[in-house]
Order: sequence, then C-alpha cells, then structure tokens
Amino acid sequence: MTLKVVIELGVLDVIVNAGFKKFLSPKEIARELSIINPDAPIMLNRMLRLLASHNIVISKLKSDSNFDEDIIVGTTLYGIGPISKYFVKNEDGASLAPMLVALHDEVYMKSWYCLKEAVMTGGIPFNMAYGMSAFEYHSIDTRFNNLFNKAFFNMTILMKTILHLYNGFESINKLVNVGGGTGVNLNIIISQHPTIKGINFDLPHVIKNAPLFTGVEHVGGDMFEKVPSGDAIFMKLILHDWSDDHCVKLLKNCWKQLPKNGMVIVCELILPVEPQENNVAFYTDMLMLTLNPGGKERTESEYSLLAKKAGFVDFKVACDLGGTYIMEFIK
Repeated sequence: MTLKVVIELGVLDVIVNAGFKKFLSPKEIARELSIINPDAPIMLNRMLRLLASHNIVISKLKSDSNFDEDIIVGTTLYGIGPISKYFVKNEDGASLAPMLVALHDEVYMKSWYCLKEAVMTGGIPFNMAYGMSAFEYHSIDTRFNNLFNKAFFNMTILMKTILHLYNGFESINKLVNVGGGTGVNLNIIISQHPTIKGINFDLPHVIKNAPLFTGVEHVGGDMFEKVPSGDAIFMKLILHDWSDDHCVKLLKNCWKQLPKNGMVIVCELILPVEPQENNVAFYTDMLMLTLNPGGKERTESEYSLLAKKAGFVDFKVACDLGGTYIMEFIK
C-alpha cells in the first residue's frame, strides 16, 4: 500500500525527472509535488525508507553542503532503484504502476476481508462483498472499469516481450484475440505482423469505447457461447480467471472455430509443482481465489489436461517469458 501511495503521489516520477543518478530529499520531493502540508517531508521520508529497505528505491545520506543549502548534512536522499524503474513509464509510455494501483484499489481489497468467511462457509469473496461477480461489477463502476482497462493497457510491456521471444504469429493470416480488452495487445501484434487480420473479441461493454486500430475489428459477444473463427486464437491471462469446467467449455468453443492444425496461443503464468520462493504465480493464484468462480493458476500438466479434454491433439510450452509462458494448444 505504501508503494501504491508513492505512485499515486507521483514521487517516483519526480525522482526520475530530476535526472540520471540524481538523489532528492523528501523536502525537495514535496516541493516538486507542490504539497503544502508542512508534515509531508517527514511522512514521505518514512514511506521512502520502507521502500528503500526493499530495494524499490535507493538511499544515501547527504554528506556535504555543496548543493541546496536548505537541506542539512545527514538528511536521507532518495533515488530510483532497480525495482522502481518498472513503475515509471518506459520509452513506450507504459509501466507496471497502473496494474499495482488497480490490484490494491479499494474494490479489490474489500474482497480479501471476505476470504475467511468464504473458507468457512463457501462462496467467492468478491461476490460476497458486492453481491455480483467481478466481471459484472466492471459494467456498473465506470471509475474502476477505467482503472482496470488502464492497467491492462500498460501491460504492453509483456506484449513486447512476447513478440521478442515468440515467433508463432509469423504464419497467421487471421488472428482472434479472445478476451482482448480494448484491442491494444492485438494492435501491438499487428504492428509487427501487418499482414494479419485481427479480430478483437470481448464483452460488449468492454469494447464499447475501444479505440480504432488499423487491421483490427472489434467484435462483442460471450466467449462461453461462441467465439469468432480464425487461423489461430490468442488468449492472454484469460484461462486463469475460470474453473476447469469453464476453461474446457471455452476451449471447445475455440476448437470449433479453428481449421485443422490451427492453434490456441495461450499466455499464462505456470505454477511450479512445488512451492518456490518469491514466485509471483502463488500471489496471482490467491488473487484468483478471492475474485473469480474457480479461477486459479495451474501447473503445466493441468494445462495439458485442459487441452486434451477440449479435443486438442497436441500441447506444448513454446516459450518462457520469465515467469509467464506461451503455450500452444494445437487442433
């Protein structure tokens, strides 16, 4: 939560904008942010020293008075660390900051307080908190829906990695992105493979305000009823939202719309068989537990079984993106 507030205040942006290897005092940061609260520098210092203890920012003590005599010797100064660079905009204007802010938004956080009751009596924590599913909630809360869409818009960072390491899009003529949101991912793919005709498929309220992209057609519908046809179907971080039964139903719908040897290209985290320290898949698995009906992260063998149940003749892990993987379900 501390990192969320630091991001929302714009603290990391101020430090980055100060220049390469530049260190700022909390007082200087507060001044740049035009914060008039006289206690702000003390509060910022307490927040930033916590982040420094986790190498999110780096710190050092002011050792001389050659610059900014208003800042006394011994004051802690802060700079951008090896982790915080992921929470400031890269050359494409994207960062992981919107995703972190969304995941720690009050809408999501409220569901965690229902987890104990869900364990004791059954149910989905998010549904217990709001009386509806997380997917339904997006359609009634414009603020949160925009926050969510912004978070996934900024996941272009992952798409750039996919296109750098995975070559499976090269021979595709028509690609359907099921659960493609506003079409940003498909647009990135087509920007590198301009001969592809793209179909961005998602719920009507999701694509309602989707921007126009060259080579991308937005189609609204329910993926559990029917999906558009194509040479291949791409799904990024979709299957982990759903139970095994839901996934098999969705994958069968995909199977029906593919030609022989067509494939579903799946991008998901893969759980290790045994717990591993600091593996993000275990965190996102808990997130799925609180939000979605049967949603969960899965092992490689569990994904292979889903492919088999849906009728696919072959399954393989095609690419390791560094914790996230590309899998191919081949018809």
